[in-house]
Amino acid sequence: MAYNFILVDTEDHVGIVQLNRPKAYNALSPELMQELLDALEAFDKDDSVGCLVITGNDKAFAAGADIKFMAGDTTPVDMLMNSFIDQWDRLAKINKPVIAAVSGYVLGGGCELAMACDMIVASSSAKFGQPEINIGVIPGAGGTQRLTHAVGKAVAMEMVLNARMLSAEEALQFGLVNRVAPLESYLGEAKTLAAEIAARAPIAVRLAKRAINNVYETPLHAGLDLERNLFFMLFSTQDQKEGMDAFVNKRKAEWQGR
Repeated sequence: MAYNFILVDTEDHVGIVQLNRPKAYNALSPELMQELLDALEAFDKDDSVGCLVITGNDKAFAAGADIKFMAGDTTPVDMLMNSFIDQWDRLAKINKPVIAAVSGYVLGGGCELAMACDMIVASSSAKFGQPEINIGVIPGAGGTQRLTHAVGKAVAMEMVLNARMLSAEEALQFGLVNRVAPLESYLGEAKTLAAEIAARAPIAVRLAKRAINNVYETPLHAGLDLERNLFFMLFSTQDQKEGMDAFVNKRKAEWQGR
C-alpha cells in the first residue's frame, strides 16, 4: 500500500512502521493514525512477520495528537462520532507483540501510543509526558489509566495534573520503559529485541501476550485460570512437540507456527 504519513519496512521477520510527519513532530492526525493501524493490522496477518516496531525520529516519537482538528467549536458528539481515539483501541487488539522505539518528545497522544504498545525502548533523549492539562483537557486515549498502571498513582497525578515530564532514566526507574539506549543505537536495540521475539514459537508468543495483558482486566483467580487454559492449549500445537523434542535432543527448534 502507498502511505502518506508513515514509512513501512520489514527486517528479520520484524514489521517496522515509522511515523513520518517530521515537520509537525509526528503529531498524530486522524489520517496518520488510520494509516498506522492499517499497516499494523496488515503485519498482524502476515505469517512471515513475528513482531512489530513503531518508531518516529530522533527529535520526536510523537509530540501529541494534532490539536487543529479538535479546536474550535468541536462538541462532545463530534468527538464521540469521530473514530480518532478508537485507533488506540485497535492497537490494543494487535495479536503480535508491538515494541515502541522512542526518542525525543513522547507527549500526549504520543505517550499514550507508546504505552499502548507491549514494550518501550527509549533513547537517552526521550521525554515522556501527558500535558493535556495545558490546553484544558485530560488524556483521552488511555493516558490516565495505562500511565497509572505503569508508574503508580503519585507520579501519574503529577504528570497529568501538573504536566510533569519524565526523562528516559526516570521512565526506566518508574517502570514505564523496558530499557534506555544511546541516541545512535536505540532503534537498533528495539529491532534486535523484536527479532529475538520473532524467532520464538509464534503461537506461544501470541498467547503469552494475551495472558500478560489479561492481568489488567481480571482478578488473580480468573487470570490463573486463563493462564492454565492457554498453557494446556499449547499442547495441541506442533510447535510444542517440536520445542520439547528439540530440548530433549539438544538441537535448535524449527518453529512452524502451528
